[in-house]
Amino acid sequence: MNPYFEKLKAAIEANPPNLGDGNSVLTLLYETYSELNRLDNEAIRAGLDELYKLMNGMPLKEMDKIINPVCQLCRDHEHAGFVEGIKIGIQLRSELAED
Repeated sequence: MNPYFEKLKAAIEANPPNLGDGNSVLTLLYETYSELNRLDNEAIRAGLDELYKLMNGMPLKEMDKIINPVCQLCRDHEHAGFVEGIKIGIQLRSELAED
């Protein structure tokens, strides 16, 4: 099987895949996943509505100082969960191949 993988690796190096804005297949998979599965669902909207209620009366600039890191944290959390899910899938595939 090694000669096959060596030829495949050489072919990919000669004609690299178009990964879009990402720098890896995993990034491309995540970007596609996130485009098809928007973060904007009922639970997240309800949580953000509650946060906005708690910030009622704050100046917009102060609200942005809170909302922007919260949204980034949500995106980072989703991305980390996606990546770990892929890793677990790869591990499962490896374990199944051993049997």
